[in-house]
Amino acid sequence: MKALGFIGLGNMGFPMARNLRDAGFEVVAFNRTRARAERFATEGGRAGERPGDAAATGFVVSMVADDRALEEVAHGADGILENLPSGGIHVSMSTVSPALSRRLSALHRERGTDYAAAPVFGRPDAAEARKLWICAAGPGRARARSVLEALGQGVFDFGEDAGAANVVKLSGNFLIAAAMEAMAEAFALCEKNGVSREAAADLFASTFFSCPIYRNYGAAIAAERYSPAGFRLALGAKDLGLVLAAARESAVPMPAASLVHDRLLASAGRGRSDLDWAGLALSVSEEAGLRK
Repeated sequence: MKALGFIGLGNMGFPMARNLRDAGFEVVAFNRTRARAERFATEGGRAGERPGDAAATGFVVSMVADDRALEEVAHGADGILENLPSGGIHVSMSTVSPALSRRLSALHRERGTDYAAAPVFGRPDAAEARKLWICAAGPGRARARSVLEALGQGVFDFGEDAGAANVVKLSGNFLIAAAMEAMAEAFALCEKNGVSREAAADLFASTFFSCPIYRNYGAAIAAERYSPAGFRLALGAKDLGLVLAAARESAVPMPAASLVHDRLLASAGRGRSDLDWAGLALSVSEEAGLRK
């Protein structure tokens, strides 16, 4: 049984770590909230006291909330960089900025270790079912392949530049958010004219927009079902902020991304941060005079 470390036992990370354990790995897990790591230990894993305990296995996966959290577990005496053995590998599956991935890749190279960015598309139920779609890039991506295949239904290779995987992930999240904004506006127009939101959503998802995003998010927006959250609105706002930052660095105008980012920020300002990010549609209905 090969040992590996896993850092970040949130709604996505916990089922991912469990799947690696079930795939035959001895998983040493660290989580900032100790109770999550202790729960994982009761299910057959091992709980680490610090990020470095997970990194000491020589193969560590991180799945944390944002750039700041990844920086915290990567740096310092207890962090990944100081405790990953020479020849080891760090696979970051978090949605973070391309700039941070590139910086971490360079720091790993200086220390004789490998880094791979492998952000995912999929919600917690997909993580549990091993149905994630994974974007992989960076020097360590080939070495990480067998582990990634134990977590998802497909791995897409985007080359040596670790930041490339994060660019693709952020681009995908922008497309999802833009689709939700478009559906929210279309369904509000239908409702304002006496047409059932659900009937319109069924038509679109069954015909020319027959895809998971329109079927799943469309049904949620039509029924205004935003809780429990599969992906919190606050995290969606964070990701669209990263999209706009990457766009500025690349001199790419993204006016639609700015609109959706503002919609998410306004929703968060109304106390909706813990709703699913499809809850941005509530603001559309309010502006149309359909809700108070």
